[in-house]
Amino acid sequence: MARIPAVPEAEAGVLGRLVYRLARRRFGAVPEPFAVARHHRGLFWSGLVSELAHERAARVLPARVRELAVYRTATVVGCSWCVDFGTMLQRLDGLDVDRLARIDDYATDPLYSPAERLAVAYADAMTATPPTVTDAQVAELEREFGRAGLLELTQAIAVENQRARANNALGIVDQGFDAACRVRLGAPRAAQTAGQ
Repeated sequence: MARIPAVPEAEAGVLGRLVYRLARRRFGAVPEPFAVARHHRGLFWSGLVSELAHERAARVLPARVRELAVYRTATVVGCSWCVDFGTMLQRLDGLDVDRLARIDDYATDPLYSPAERLAVAYADAMTATPPTVTDAQVAELEREFGRAGLLELTQAIAVENQRARANNALGIVDQGFDAACRVRLGAPRAAQTAGQ
């Protein structure tokens, strides 16, 4: 259970109830982070508008690359809600969710393309504390995805870090959106061996 309870639909106000209904229609349930954020109406609306705007603007990268980097970020931070929700979104977009269980082996697993490997490594570097992004890494990403693609990838990873860290701090855990999300959360293998 979250550290702050979700605002029940009956107490969400007229517009809040409308958003809850739309979310339930789109996702099958009201995402708990939305319902928790409803305690602060200004942040609820700014978060909702920001998420919708980001979703509409993110069209440069292939979805499989962007979503894989976002998923990796969620696993590194340890946000089971984000892993659960992200797996569902990937499945609904027709992406291969079975390979997500092998994300720790992305650098060598043939299920991951060279472009996906670059994106996941960037997610690891951006999510590390402190970040470990290098000039060479950014230059390689720009060659692969172009400037707009690199910016989109950077923004997607940064936004997922924000979401995942907020959900983690508030105790928001997986909600049961997707049974395929049951993968190990924690520090990536590369980060574990780098510190030795």
